[in-house]
Amino acid sequence: MSDMKDIQGQRDYRRINIKKVGVKNISYPVTVLDKARKTQKTVATVNMYVNLPHQFKGTHMSRFVEILNRFHGEINLKSFHRILEEMKIKLQAEAAHLEITFPYFLQKSSAQSQSVGMKEYLCTMHGSLEKTDDLILEIQVPISPPLPAQSGQGLPRSLGHWGRATIRLRFKHFIWMEEIIQLVEEVTSHDLCWPTPETCMEYTLSVESITTALGRKLENHPAIAWFSILVENLSQGYNTFASLEWQDGNNIADA
Repeated sequence: MSDMKDIQGQRDYRRINIKKVGVKNISYPVTVLDKARKTQKTVATVNMYVNLPHQFKGTHMSRFVEILNRFHGEINLKSFHRILEEMKIKLQAEAAHLEITFPYFLQKSSAQSQSVGMKEYLCTMHGSLEKTDDLILEIQVPISPPLPAQSGQGLPRSLGHWGRATIRLRFKHFIWMEEIIQLVEEVTSHDLCWPTPETCMEYTLSVESITTALGRKLENHPAIAWFSILVENLSQGYNTFASLEWQDGNNIADA
């Protein structure tokens, strides 16, 4: 009986590249930094994948989760780099990639209802490590029209969301997520006009004007090296949008 060949261990001479391999949609409890409360516990959706050289024959998918488990869900800039580094080394990869998406909650007070509630923001950290790190922070900030003044009895009419602003940025040094959210809301929380028979028949602010105002606001922040902005108005039947991208040292240009 002839010896069986180790097919899995043989070098692949056909140079057929599998670009990426990994795991996605892992539901995972994480702890993130919170400026007011130091930390905040939330539940993230995690994607982990690597670029493999063509001669690499396979990997054990369980290794991705094993690496994640070693960090006990503590997510910050330092741990993000260490997870990427360990993925690249342990999986013998040319590059490692990590995406963590999670709801982030802030206490917000309402001037109209004189109450305090929690507001949700969807955040994503996109990280890659090849020769150097590349980390992008993405935050979705809802844009809501103000509630109309309530005269008489009964509950105010719910107006829903005007739209959302999606901010993606690279930074030169640490920056709080709350700080970015506050900068965005300084632009998006004012002067939105809900149409009524007595007032305007359409919004006073367009996606273009909000995008430009956000760009002017963010380009002056000393910690930001690059950003992109996408502002969407959630209309009935279709969405309108405007976007721009900015790099430190360049002027803002429409994307």
